Amino acid sequence: MSTPELVTLHVWRIPPAAVPRALARMALHPRRLRRTPGVRFGKLLGTGTGTGFGPGDADLTRWAALVVWDSPAAAAGFDASPVGRSWARLARSSVRVDLRPLTSRGEWSGTRPFGDPPGGRVDGPVLALTRARLRPRRAVTFWRAIPPVAAALHAAPGLLARFGIGEAPLGWQGTVSLWRDPADLVAFAYRQPEHRAAITRTPTEGWYAEELFARFEVRGVVGDRTVLGWAGDGDRETARGNA
Repeated sequence: MSTPELVTLHVWRIPPAAVPRALARMALHPRRLRRTPGVRFGKLLGTGTGTGFGPGDADLTRWAALVVWDSPAAAAGFDASPVGRSWARLARSSVRVDLRPLTSRGEWSGTRPFGDPPGGRVDGPVLALTRARLRPRRAVTFWRAIPPVAAALHAAPGLLARFGIGEAPLGWQGTVSLWRDPADLVAFAYRQPEHRAAITRTPTEGWYAEELFARFEVRGVVGDRTVLGWAGDGDRETARGNA
């Protein structure tokens, strides 16, 4: 795929009583999302609390969609689409994060959904996305390696929000983290000892059957940022286009 101009992350918070209806949507809506006009690539995702990023971390009251668009004009129609309207009826609060791809390596479902981004200088907030399909025989060692990284991430300087994502309860998982600026993200990714150790172990442990790592410029955050678990200073503008 060519590099898209716009990727959107939609996150919905639902009441506990609506969980069965959310699970039904997760079964029925993936194909509808992919067939939405203007959608190049789309995934409906469960989320985790972000405290452990393991199988016991699921947050059944928060759900997400990651969508790659042909154009910003196509993205503007999401709220009026069948999928967008359906989740809006279910949600008690929601937020949309508008993103521009900066870097991407690896594949997701056999494709490169963000193309080959050219990079570029960014002075404001950035979002990091990791996604992996675990090898079943290596899953236990992976989950054992995660707690030190999750604990370090929680205390990382410049972290605005973080949570786990997954296409299925086990074996298909990833992370979303939002950072005040690229320097804070780089400091955690390459200088934080626990995270650096996990990176070093990845090729030798063979945890992943498929993996993708991407970074994005955050162009706007529209809606209720608390749905993301936002920890930023509310008195400071941390993302352009806030609503």
